[in-house]
Amino acid sequence: MNAANLVTYCRVLLVPVIVLVYYSGIQHSQLIAAFLFTIASLSDWLDGYLARRLNQTSPFGAFLDPVADKLLVVMALVLLTANYPSAWFVVPTAIIIGREVFVSALREWMASNNQRDAVAVGYIGKVKTTVQMLAIIVLLAYTPAWPLFFLQLGYALIYLSAALSIWSMAQYLIKAIPVLTSKQ
Repeated sequence: MNAANLVTYCRVLLVPVIVLVYYSGIQHSQLIAAFLFTIASLSDWLDGYLARRLNQTSPFGAFLDPVADKLLVVMALVLLTANYPSAWFVVPTAIIIGREVFVSALREWMASNNQRDAVAVGYIGKVKTTVQMLAIIVLLAYTPAWPLFFLQLGYALIYLSAALSIWSMAQYLIKAIPVLTSKQ
């Protein structure tokens, strides 16, 4: 156990807390859930920073960090899909979740072929994650009492995130094609 992994564990533990708070019915539950999601999202940066700064990188941390990220994002998107059950929200959400599953499987397969570095996280993947987190924060926090602009902003960001998801998935796939098409 090290500081970086502890931060990652806390992110995983925040996942059910966010769900419980969101559905708790307490005053400002959506805003509190959005705040907790924001803390969890920022912890992704923090655990990476601590791992590098304190020289605490580990194979287990490299495994757990992306799992924690996927749990957080997928949980939030499923939660929001229940709140926004129209095709206008479900379609980009399905694209984002599908991309997460596909890229995770691709990375696992590439790692099994000693090619993990070929599909390391790229710049567009980082931008996608940032936009995705902002979209989720806005949509978690939104209530009908707020100006419609915030809902429209959340939808615009989720669509941008879906487009970036497709773009980054294509980049990873292009990098992986030589390994995928080689005879083993």
